[in-house]
Amino acid sequence: MSENTSSTLLDESQEILHKTEKLIADAAHATGKEAEALQARIIAGLRDAKERLGVAEQIALDKAKAAAQATDAYVHDNPWKAIGIGAAVGVVVGMLIARR
Repeated sequence: MSENTSSTLLDESQEILHKTEKLIADAAHATGKEAEALQARIIAGLRDAKERLGVAEQIALDKAKAAAQATDAYVHDNPWKAIGIGAAVGVVVGMLIARR
């Protein structure tokens, strides 16, 4: 899945949570059958948000695993380049810290 899909899922989940929050506020003033119906809608909204966030979490985990595997493969294929890049980054960070 793409980054847009993950972003869309998170946006939709936030929208569901906002709607659920409004339903909870409405439920505070409801009684009887109306309260039961609102409670059912709240539970459904929370389940939907949980499922969407689970999908977004899985997408993020898959991307992190792919990045780690790509980095591992690069380091194994180019150990001296990786050492050089690491040393260069270390020097730059050291210089930045020393300036403060």
